[in-house]
Amino acid sequence: MTDQDVTASSDVAELLSQASSALERFQIMYSVLRDRICMLVYPPGTQLSEEALASEFGVSRSPLRKALQILEADGLLLSQQGVGTLVTEVDLQELSQVYELRLELNELTGRLCPRPLDQKLVALFDSLKRRAERLSAAPDRAVFARLNIDFFHAFQQLTLNEPLRDVSEKLFYRTCRIWLTLIDEKDLPKEVTIFCGEIVEIANAVRLGDYQAAALIRRAHLSMGFNRLKTAIQRSADLKAS
Repeated sequence: MTDQDVTASSDVAELLSQASSALERFQIMYSVLRDRICMLVYPPGTQLSEEALASEFGVSRSPLRKALQILEADGLLLSQQGVGTLVTEVDLQELSQVYELRLELNELTGRLCPRPLDQKLVALFDSLKRRAERLSAAPDRAVFARLNIDFFHAFQQLTLNEPLRDVSEKLFYRTCRIWLTLIDEKDLPKEVTIFCGEIVEIANAVRLGDYQAAALIRRAHLSMGFNRLKTAIQRSADLKAS
């Protein structure tokens, strides 16, 4: 994966045309739509048209509808009779409980069913470090969001525990949009610096094969990030009230 996500119509249609099975086509559509929602290509409140998406992707509406139904079960979409399929708002009330659970799950990632260290895993985290260096030199909101998603999936590879990975993934995608929603442009360079520092620390721990250290670093950054997020939420509420 590069610094840019594959969400362009031509790229998605080409990937779908090359898919070898119905399951692979579903996974492509699901992942692309989920990324678009979480990177605010489709902001909260956006109405998604099955007909338009099917035409864009070059598929029938039946397999597309399945992807939309799973995204609704994930809490990212809401189907309303007479209105259509809408991108959900970020639920700030449930945010605290989700983060509390994510803190615990991140620590478990470093302990349960650790994946054997190999050169492929080291190379993956080294590539993320290089991307972080480029982002630090030129902070960009979309690149930040893309790297955040890709780093999450890389971190998931430290454990072979599939139930843990499944739950962690659903919780991650329920919360990751909020950063793009609330971070001011003036705060973006600071957040980029903090995040890129986290990537470097964790990549170094992974290179040593110390997954528990990597998980503790991740947990600490997640906790500090949540506290900064609460401050941003309060600031946003104050501005709306004034």
